[in-house]
Amino acid sequence: MKVLVSDSLSNEGLEILKEHFTVDVNTGLSEDELVEKIGEYDALVIRSGTQVTQRVIEAADNLKIVGRAGVGVDNVDVDAATKKGIIVANAPEGNMISAAEHTIGMMMAMSRNIPQANASLKGREWKRNKFMGVEVKGKTLGIIGLGRIGSEVAKRASGLEMNLMGYDPFISEKRAMELGVKLATVNEISKEADYITVHTPLIKETRNILDDEQFDLMKSGVRILNCARGGIINEAALVRALESGKVGGAALDVFVEEPPFGSPLLNFDNVIVTPHLGASTQEAQVNVAIDIAKEVVSVLTGGLAKNAINIPSVKPEAMAVLAPYIRLAELMGKIAGQLVDSNYEKVEIGYNGEISGKDTRPLTVSALKGLLEMALGAGVNYVNAPALAKSRQIAVVESKSESAEEYSSTVSIKLSSGETAKLVAGTVVGDEPKIVSIDEDRVDIFPAGRMIFAKHINKPNVIGPCCMVLGKNNINISGMQVGRSEVGGVTMMVLNVDTDVSDAILDEVRQVPGILNAKLVTL
Repeated sequence: MKVLVSDSLSNEGLEILKEHFTVDVNTGLSEDELVEKIGEYDALVIRSGTQVTQRVIEAADNLKIVGRAGVGVDNVDVDAATKKGIIVANAPEGNMISAAEHTIGMMMAMSRNIPQANASLKGREWKRNKFMGVEVKGKTLGIIGLGRIGSEVAKRASGLEMNLMGYDPFISEKRAMELGVKLATVNEISKEADYITVHTPLIKETRNILDDEQFDLMKSGVRILNCARGGIINEAALVRALESGKVGGAALDVFVEEPPFGSPLLNFDNVIVTPHLGASTQEAQVNVAIDIAKEVVSVLTGGLAKNAINIPSVKPEAMAVLAPYIRLAELMGKIAGQLVDSNYEKVEIGYNGEISGKDTRPLTVSALKGLLEMALGAGVNYVNAPALAKSRQIAVVESKSESAEEYSSTVSIKLSSGETAKLVAGTVVGDEPKIVSIDEDRVDIFPAGRMIFAKHINKPNVIGPCCMVLGKNNINISGMQVGRSEVGGVTMMVLNVDTDVSDAILDEVRQVPGILNAKLVTL
């Protein structure tokens, strides 16, 4: 497989990629050049410089993943990538400490006029009174966005003995209390805070979240920080607030247009600026490069993207628990898709026991991927499986129950259409997926390779003749499991075989007296 790295990436990340793939480093490509080249690559690794537009996506016939070595993916057309089944992943944790520290550094530099005093002294001036500063102790810091970076800012500001207010619609009261943050609205923060810093992604809901209305509410002399994304603060409104004296200072690392050489913000003495340095530490550059390289390796070798933007992501601490169940769900989907006798209109996925208390979204996506892959081929993946099911008007229903019988956790997949249905249930033993029932039949199967599922009558002289059919056709049986039922009852036999089984041989098996049905399942 081939990987294109179109922005600068640390050697540590490149070495990880080169261990597995052919890697081409080609930076500074125009959109036309990228469109021309992208078709031959399986992965694209970028930072903020490369624009992955719809044109690029449309030309990316082999692309499986776009990996952004950093947090923001506003330079990627995620909708276009999702529609084409391309995973977009980022590295959100690698630079969070650097970004948080830069925010604190900018706040202190602004409070003590450090950049202005430095420039003055280097200009051979000694004007101590000109650069009188303020302490941050006891001041109120309003943090808009309490995600990874906002939370780290809160921890550090707490150490500076600041009072903390925060806005984030997706954080619980309990988590806010742990951070020492009083939850508030944006307008409440605007009214009360001495310092306001923003740490949200740039999306429709956060664009211009600080605008004229909010600046009008603020205290005179308030100080504003943005080390997140240009556009979260309305720059024109900030200019007006600086001109009126409402805002006593601003510290900006990001801008709507970068570089911001035409911005009037550069003309204010009480505005300190840096050229998008939030992630520019040696540690952060190495961390994000390693993180995104590992994401690309995982995806291209058949694994999951832990930090995918357009599929449910899994936190590292949760992945240790979910990983074997993700694999189980996909295998069960493949088995159910091959055992079903007709089209189905509904997929019911049930989670019982301990697993019901986890984030099961990745399991559902994995089950749909395995299921649809059997019908639609290798073009189905973790990104487009839900959309493909929806486009085919297949209803997907999830259910959860804390109760479980024999196992601590089980997952079930039921395919139904009208009165007909096919049910597969499984669990995890150790880290290995195990199928525990097919319809009403109890089984004990560790799924792998090729398996013949044979529904049969529990009576003498059925199993032996089946094995003889396979033996005379030089097909080795590597494992066998037979369900239990009363004599004369119907049960399931599963034969693990080492080679493919043709339709003609399967027909011979089906002709054995007592065999009701036989299907080959390939994983």
